[in-house]
This record gives sequence, C-alpha cells and structure tokens, in this order.
Amino acid sequence: MKAPVNKIIPFSNVDGPGNRCAIFFQGCPFQCLYCHNPETIHMCQHCGKCVSTCPTDALSIKDNKVQWNVNTCIHCDTCIQVCDYLSSPKIQWMQVEDIIAILKKNRIFLRGITVSGGECMMHASFLLELFKEAKALGLTCLIDSNGYYDFEQYPELMNICDGVMLDVKAVNSDYHKQLTGNTNDIVLKNLHYLLSIDKLEEVRTVILPDMDEQNEQTVRYVSKLLKEKSRYKLIRYRKYGVREEGLNILGETNVTLSYIEQYQDLCRENGNTTSIII
Repeated sequence: MKAPVNKIIPFSNVDGPGNRCAIFFQGCPFQCLYCHNPETIHMCQHCGKCVSTCPTDALSIKDNKVQWNVNTCIHCDTCIQVCDYLSSPKIQWMQVEDIIAILKKNRIFLRGITVSGGECMMHASFLLELFKEAKALGLTCLIDSNGYYDFEQYPELMNICDGVMLDVKAVNSDYHKQLTGNTNDIVLKNLHYLLSIDKLEEVRTVILPDMDEQNEQTVRYVSKLLKEKSRYKLIRYRKYGVREEGLNILGETNVTLSYIEQYQDLCRENGNTTSIII
C-alpha cells in the first residue's frame, strides 16, 4: 500500500499538542478560496510546464511523466507557482514502512504524529495501517481534516486515533459551497459525531473580512455546541499565500485582531471557554 505524500515536517509544535511529526498527503475534494496550500489539491497532470522553469534542473520528463530529483531540489517552489492545476511535481509515493522509518529516527523527541493534507482522509486505509505502527512506537495519532468524509463510516480508524482536528468553515450550506466548492452536510454531521465519541481534538474556523453575518452564524453555532468540550480556534484571514482567484473574491484585507476579538467575545457569551485566536 502506498499513498502520495506532499511533505513531511519532522518536528512541529503547531499541528496538535506537543512536538509532532506532521505528514501532509496530496489530494483534496475542497478548493477553498483562502487555501494557503493550493498545490496539495490535485495530482500532477505531468504537463511538463514546470520542468523548464526549475533553476537547478531538479525536474525532468521520463516516460511522459515529470520526475523530481530531491537531491538537487532547493525547494524554491518555482514549480508550484507556475502550475496551472493546483498541484505539485514534488510528490513521493510512500509506504507505511517509509514513514515509520522516519519516525523511528526521531522517536525520542516526538509526542505523536498528525496527518494532514490536502485531505488525508482520502487515504483512510493507509492511515489505519500507519496509526497501528505509530501506536506500536508509543506515539499519539491525530487527524487534521476538512470533514468531507463521514467519520462514522471508519469505526476502526476512529477507535485507534486519538482525535480529529476539524475545520468548520461555514454553517450556511450555500456559503460553504461558495468557499469550498462543496456543501457542508457531512462536515456538520462529523462535528456532532466526533463530539459524541469524545474524539474532537479541536475545531477551527477562518474569520473572513466583511463577512459579519456568516462569521457570526458559524461562530455562534459552533461555540454553543462546544461549550468547554473542545478547543475552538478562530483563525484570522490573511492574504499571504492565497491564490489570485481567492483574492479577487475575498479581498486583500487581513483580518485585524480587534475584528476577530468580537467573535471570541461571542464564544464566551455562548459558554465556550476554550476559544483561542491565531
């Protein structure tokens, strides 16, 4: 069994509690307007446009497919910037054993692993086998997800994982579709389900500029539901890294601290004591 890995961060303290290895898988069913990693959405189409732009000749064409030489790559991301398909040629198809080998090297420094993306649940069978091996090393296992896939359909994976970090981008279904290209029926179902089985590590909502009604509707719904049961991250919209399509719709005004603080106040009014601003 193999899965496409976009990148691995050996040590991260922003992808869950403690020092964690963060594994980012390729592929995502959403196309969020404010996505800061749009190169993780699609698989490489092997068009070859990126090959001629690489300053170190780390990319080449062989058998009609783009090949990536990790040894000569300087990670300048020129290839990602010129890609027309929201993808990356720097994907590694890895086995569970490949990732476990990396974890073993750093095990003494790690509290656990966090799988992300893209949308890591596109590779749920792979995650199950990875978690089994990671647990054998004494590591905790978290899932960072946009909630597109119905977690209730993966009981074995839910049983072995330590929790899910869930994005709730919007409560209004039409607005959610505008932001992501998909409705949010399963996302909200997952929110309630994960709470019911005590597997909700945290919920995250990006607060967008000049979207007062939608921001308030989402924050009010989530904060009333969570109370003190799970951490709630309110994330300030930042224009940096957002692709042109998103900037044209959402604008280039970063959300200020004073603007987002009103939504943290709303959380407190609704009995949610766990909200934080990032």
